[in-house]
Amino acid sequence: MKRGKKYTAAASAVDKSKLYESAEALGLVCEIAKAKFDETVELHVRLGVDSRHADQQVRGAVVLPNGTGKTIRTLVFARGDRAEQAQAAGADYVGAEDLVQKITGENWFEFDVVIATPDMMGVIGRLGKVLGPKGLMPSPKAGTVTMDVARAVSEAKAGKIEYRLDKTNIIHCPIGKVSFGKEKLSENFDALMGAIVKARPAALKGQYIKSCSVTSTMGPGIRVNTARLAN
Repeated sequence: MKRGKKYTAAASAVDKSKLYESAEALGLVCEIAKAKFDETVELHVRLGVDSRHADQQVRGAVVLPNGTGKTIRTLVFARGDRAEQAQAAGADYVGAEDLVQKITGENWFEFDVVIATPDMMGVIGRLGKVLGPKGLMPSPKAGTVTMDVARAVSEAKAGKIEYRLDKTNIIHCPIGKVSFGKEKLSENFDALMGAIVKARPAALKGQYIKSCSVTSTMGPGIRVNTARLAN
């Protein structure tokens, strides 16, 4: 695939044979990002697990110390007092069956995080086919199925992200914007990697973290040394 001049110039600054320390890699990401917009910085981690086995699933959520740099729109399924608490906490949309109808009838997806009280899961169960593929279905593991909806809304707004394996056993997550700079990105990197390391399945034998890289929206991947992480 033919690449543009900016990408080619950025790629030439990266030593593909080198494993960079995380702070150095993130500094380089910021240095070579040349797009006219504030690029998102992403972390990609390949794990030595087999996601086909239930006891080797890796999934969870963590609040990034410096947020993601993105304004998060929250949708909460709740009734009564919990609905009022969600609204007071700053939820963008709060409802029940009316929201289910809006999503299914209007193909409406103007939200980034879905939160629900446990009693609402039966109501939104039929949304699994549309929310699931988008990674938006509420989950107890991610803390988005909870009675404490106010806290869930506050955490989502503060920069809580969910991490999970894709079909190739890789986790892809945003850890901020290029404008954050190396220090803030490093703090977010450490928080997310720390959570992933703690989530190591007990059933796994052998190497857990196979490889790790960071990249900006328009930039090349930069490989990160994971030797300092528990493996």
